[in-house]
Amino acid sequence: MSFAALKVSRRLLYIVTMNCEIHVLRATLTIFLIFSWQLADKPVYAEALNKKTLETFDRYVGVSEGRAQEELLSGKSFLWIDGLPEGARQQGYEKLRRGQVIVQRFPGCGSERCAAIPDGLVHDWMAIVFVPGVSLRQALAALQDYDRDSEYYSPEVVRSKLLSRPDDRFHVYLRLRQKHVITVVLDTEYDIEYKSLDERHAVSVSHSLRIAEVENAGTDHERVRAGEGEHGYLWRLNSYWRFYESDGGVYIQCNALSLTRDIPTGLGWLIGPFIENIPQQSLRFTLGATRKALLQKFRSGS
Repeated sequence: MSFAALKVSRRLLYIVTMNCEIHVLRATLTIFLIFSWQLADKPVYAEALNKKTLETFDRYVGVSEGRAQEELLSGKSFLWIDGLPEGARQQGYEKLRRGQVIVQRFPGCGSERCAAIPDGLVHDWMAIVFVPGVSLRQALAALQDYDRDSEYYSPEVVRSKLLSRPDDRFHVYLRLRQKHVITVVLDTEYDIEYKSLDERHAVSVSHSLRIAEVENAGTDHERVRAGEGEHGYLWRLNSYWRFYESDGGVYIQCNALSLTRDIPTGLGWLIGPFIENIPQQSLRFTLGATRKALLQKFRSGS
């Protein structure tokens, strides 16, 4: 081997070694930060959702739902993508026709922290997907079959059950599982209401009624914590759906609005991006799984 080739080989080995070290360092740092988030200030972290945090979040929800109602009454931009500049709108529709899920933080959340919630953090994300060859009626019928959510949204939904259905309201139980370095299992219940606007438009609103952390899930030592999300992984989860039949399929939009505990002082610049990215990833998964389930169900004729 020539001297020049030897130098190149050594350089490549150095680059590969450094990349491996960087990945190991990132993984180690992430684990350290997650456990720091769990263990630091233990007495404070063990407190349940406090009244001030919940009241502030409820005000945020009220403003958000009021704005959404005004949008529907005005008849403008049923889908958020239609409010984009022409060029961005066209590019967005091209992505949707290719089967992509488009996700963005709610534009009103100018900062990553989204809203000033005492001891809490609001996550406000929007996503949209297009499902070709499926009608509005078919989409709604499939999504209201909540007993199959554990099939449609596995592995994030472990169990699902429709508890009751008075008219167009659904009382639903879901056991959720999130794995990001640590595994979090939650027993959750929701009140979900559907409303048909016309033959091609429909909406639904889902409010969480109960969110409880589950210890040792799936084992003989399983225990559901009595408090409201003692560690604050998830305190509230609302979702606002819009359905629009057009272009030979259905556009499905979801606005997910959730509340978690705040990030410990001093760790925001490190752990913040990781924690705040989880709701975005979850919403992207939900819309992608919805599209996949509808296509499999109606293209296969099941």
